[in-house]
Amino acid sequence: MRRQRRIGVFGTLRALGFGSGAVVISVLIESLVLALLGGAIGAGAAYFTLNGFRAATMNWQSFSQVTFAFAVTPLLLLGGLVIAVGIGFLGGLLPAIRAARLPVAAALREM
Repeated sequence: MRRQRRIGVFGTLRALGFGSGAVVISVLIESLVLALLGGAIGAGAAYFTLNGFRAATMNWQSFSQVTFAFAVTPLLLLGGLVIAVGIGFLGGLLPAIRAARLPVAAALREM
């Protein structure tokens, strides 16, 4: 049901005179905004839950212990946001191209 509404919206935009480039850009901007929002939520969750977290493993055969601490740095957070936006771009590119190539009459029939 949601897909049909979106196709109708794209058809309406095209019928109003927006070109296929404008439809591609609008879908890509929406995808990038959602990816950035999701990346920011994930980065915040990682920072507040894992920054400074300490863990240890124990080898009971040799009685040795390995400990480590997580350090969530701003560079890691920025890298995560860049990856999230890149995935959002790749995930939105094909649907954007498909929406732009859809014939106006076929898109309006889906409404």
